[in-house]
Amino acid sequence: MHEYNMHFRNCLKSIIFNIHMNSLKKIGNYRWTICALVFSATTINYLDRQVVSLLKPELEAAGVFGTDPAHYESVYANIVIAFQLGFAGGMLILGRVIDKIGTKIGYAASLLGWSLAAIGHAFAKGPMGFGIARVALGVPEAGNYPAAIKTTAEWFPKKERALATGIAISGTNIGAILAPIVVPFIAVTMGWQWAFIITGAIGLLWLIFWRILYNSPETMLAKGKIQQTEYDHILSDKEETVAADGSALQNISWFKLLTYKQTWAFFFGKLLTDPVWWFILFWLPAFLKEQYGLKGTQLSFPIALVYTMTTVGSIFGGWLPKYFMDRGMDANKARKRSMFIYAIFPLSVLTVQYLGSFNMWFAVIIIGIAGSAHQAWSANIFTTVSDMFPKRAIASVTGIGGMAGAVGGILISKSAGLLFDHYKAMGDIRIGYGIIFMICASAYLVAWLIMHLLVPKFKKLALE
Repeated sequence: MHEYNMHFRNCLKSIIFNIHMNSLKKIGNYRWTICALVFSATTINYLDRQVVSLLKPELEAAGVFGTDPAHYESVYANIVIAFQLGFAGGMLILGRVIDKIGTKIGYAASLLGWSLAAIGHAFAKGPMGFGIARVALGVPEAGNYPAAIKTTAEWFPKKERALATGIAISGTNIGAILAPIVVPFIAVTMGWQWAFIITGAIGLLWLIFWRILYNSPETMLAKGKIQQTEYDHILSDKEETVAADGSALQNISWFKLLTYKQTWAFFFGKLLTDPVWWFILFWLPAFLKEQYGLKGTQLSFPIALVYTMTTVGSIFGGWLPKYFMDRGMDANKARKRSMFIYAIFPLSVLTVQYLGSFNMWFAVIIIGIAGSAHQAWSANIFTTVSDMFPKRAIASVTGIGGMAGAVGGILISKSAGLLFDHYKAMGDIRIGYGIIFMICASAYLVAWLIMHLLVPKFKKLALE
């Protein structure tokens, strides 16, 4: 009987697999090639972004941060801020630019811009030149997100869009995992300049594949690159953005959006919580160096472990509210409860220095838990925009929130630089890290409370 059951289950699995493959063959699956391109671009985006944090000791030794070691932390903070200023401006501007010039040209222009800027770091001299290079990197890097979301919206029906977007954006974690493995190795064997040149050049290689493989579904259908069945599948639930009288709906201005408390709820949610991710991204290698003496390739595995954990958080973050809704909970309550749960986990950061004094891996795992909670929180806070606003306003509201998050990142970077310089001069930089960790631990609960007070229930606005 047992053998019969095993045989039956194997046959059933085979039938299901064949049905799935036949379905893909019937519909076509070129859209997943497009998804892979976006995933690769997002991976490159985070790979280029993180190089500077991994090379901080080498850049200090090379004099890039000036000649006074007493101000290295503040100079590094200013260089981080330069990137964030460019990123904040790019978030507000590039979404509308990409809408105007189209996805193919817009995405390619953004990636070309940040690839050349990444390479340009190798030729920067001193803090001023490096700061200019960071601004030049930050502006086009911000274009990745509106371009990625726009691409998945064009190539996937609504029922597949969340999965496609999740796969594409997971490149952020993969890029953050690859960077500590690849960058220190290049710096040790070839010099720090080549770490910027090689990682930047990867983006130029991506442009070749984008040029060959990407176009709109309409163009690809006309060229015979996709089947009619896949084209119909992509447009199976196409949303029409027209008013009741048949006229086109106009985009809502930023000034109009700022009159809604829902916009401010998203604004403050991003302002308070995005800085935690910025801090992990740019200061984690420095923390491991200061606390545990790690440098170069020694940083690779601890940092890769942190970002591997955050990948789990990204997936779990989207699964939990669905779990609640599948069991009868309304969407608003499911979203709020999930975000509250995610807001609790960063409190573990309060113990990172104490437990880390016993074993470094306790600190690494705790930071990984906090990073995972952030990714879970982030998956849901972006979804609140579509919960509260119609499709024609989502990009603009997302840009406003993204700008707020970058401003928050600037504030925490400047604060960290000043604190670390001050306490390093006093002989105990650990106190500075302790203060920043307290801010990171409490940020999510404060943000959750403000969002709840401003918008007790997430529901769609009827914009004029």
